[in-house]
Amino acid sequence: MNSVPPKEIEQRLEQLSEACRKSGMRMTHQRMEIFKEVASTSEHPNADTIFQRVRERLSTVSPDTVYRTLASLEEMGLISRVDPIAGGSRYDANCDVHHHFICSRCGSITDLYLDQEIPLPKGLENLGSTESLHLQVRGVCLNCKTN
Repeated sequence: MNSVPPKEIEQRLEQLSEACRKSGMRMTHQRMEIFKEVASTSEHPNADTIFQRVRERLSTVSPDTVYRTLASLEEMGLISRVDPIAGGSRYDANCDVHHHFICSRCGSITDLYLDQEIPLPKGLENLGSTESLHLQVRGVCLNCKTN
């Protein structure tokens, strides 16, 4: 598992606490454990992986609770959903402005930081107002390329 530094996990958990307080949502043990699972890794796990890992620590959690919690965490802006072409949605607790490199062989998703802002295409304003830009670069990761 690609671990996130403990200080970063702690900051993310504080953001969860604050968001729950502001929204009037209870900070349940299940909600915290589900968020912690996403917040403590940079591997962008899917809902089934999150469920399996949380269930090891919390036998009472159900798949439905995981899906509903992920949806509410996304609504609150604490996680984002990454939708690769195959394999279903994956989740990311990194709220920094970044993009993703997706390996077309193994399906790994890696955070991608760019040195410069990507310009929006001309004519986009004719379609509506832009709220965000999420770039997904697809290719073969170094691990797959060397194997």
